[in-house]
Amino acid sequence: MKDLFSLAGQTALITGGGTGIGLGIASCMVRAGARVVLVGRREPELGAACAQLGAQASYIPQDITRTHELEAMVRQAGASGGGPVSILVNNAGIHLKKLAIDTEPEDFQAVLNTHVVASHALTRAVLPVMLERGSGSVLFISSMAAFMGVPQVIAYAAAKCAFFGMVSTLSAEVSEKGIRVNGIAPGWIFSEMTQKALDNDPARKARVLGRIQMKRMGSPEDVGHAAVYLCSPAAAYVTGVTLPVDGGASVGF
Repeated sequence: MKDLFSLAGQTALITGGGTGIGLGIASCMVRAGARVVLVGRREPELGAACAQLGAQASYIPQDITRTHELEAMVRQAGASGGGPVSILVNNAGIHLKKLAIDTEPEDFQAVLNTHVVASHALTRAVLPVMLERGSGSVLFISSMAAFMGVPQVIAYAAAKCAFFGMVSTLSAEVSEKGIRVNGIAPGWIFSEMTQKALDNDPARKARVLGRIQMKRMGSPEDVGHAAVYLCSPAAAYVTGVTLPVDGGASVGF
């Protein structure tokens, strides 16, 4: 059983891997035996994350919206990761909290560019090597905001909904060639920022916890464990799905 969940010999490229959910995924994948290459715009945070993760981690500072640079970045990731990228985790994103009526088209486009356009461009950059090898795993990190109506996040929700279509379409195109494509939709995940925000708004905190069937927020590692499973041999017959990791919030009353 241990071997079924092993990622030994795999090189995972994780966008937005320096903090939060991305770092939680990276930590779990390292413990499962993978080499991880973290990508993000903030080099100090990437360096600190790699120092925490150890020798199996490296990083590349990169704005993924600079899509013309991504093919070269994938080659660099393969070199620094000790082998071709065999796992891609599309996790990077930006958040925008505005009412729909106040969301300018430029705001909306910026969110879509980071989440959707850049994720497609990066996936397109890693696919040739995966197709050549006849194996690989692509993972899109969606959100429970794609399942339920959360006010003031119309651009973010639209971007995360787009991942559903990307997962199913890409899976239909490449699964028979040995490449599995899946998604994860995290719910409320603990962070210092989230904790501070909820502690300063007791009514909202009660509403959030009341919606979660397990009555607690999740951890970045909860998402990481699901990511390891979906990218491991244990999920060899799993493709085209988006797995909620939300403590039951998306089906809560």
